[in-house]
Amino acid sequence: MAEIPTLSENRIQIKTRADFEVMFKTHYSALCSYAHGFLKDPDAAEEVVQEMMFRIWTGRESLVIETSLRSYLFRAVRNGCMNVLKHLNIREEYKSFREREMGETQRSNEDEMIVSELEQKIREAIDHLPVERRKVFILSRYDGLTYGQIAEKLGLSVKTVENQMGKALKSLREELSDYLPWVALFFWKIF
Repeated sequence: MAEIPTLSENRIQIKTRADFEVMFKTHYSALCSYAHGFLKDPDAAEEVVQEMMFRIWTGRESLVIETSLRSYLFRAVRNGCMNVLKHLNIREEYKSFREREMGETQRSNEDEMIVSELEQKIREAIDHLPVERRKVFILSRYDGLTYGQIAEKLGLSVKTVENQMGKALKSLREELSDYLPWVALFFWKIF
């Protein structure tokens, strides 16, 4: 297996597709297992690792890793898992607060309007995605398929599915940036 080039003893830079593929193949499974230890959900764990890998690939031109590559990757995955857990905790705290304040089955008219508006904005944002990207997003987030299943169903490579999903999430985050705090509270599973 090829090695990732180093700039000096403790500085690594991933510039080429070959460098990235070596890193990905070498560390992907271990990183998914590590993330699963935090999240206890294989799909969520895989998504954290894939998002981290996507950020490395898209930022490869300026990324210089000053520590060991393995340490860097595991720390990045750990941080991603902590963010997911933090969002889950916020969501649970909000749910507990709402249950205490209004009872589980009651919602104020204001909350219903917010939820309705958010659902509409999310639908519109999804509708603005290019057709293939929209298919990938819907199959992942609404139908619960893994990237491998989506790739098989649409006749694409897993890497293409990952890229399309990353671009879809980025587009949706940008388009829904004014609503992200509410989206996180009400529709966390989508994002």
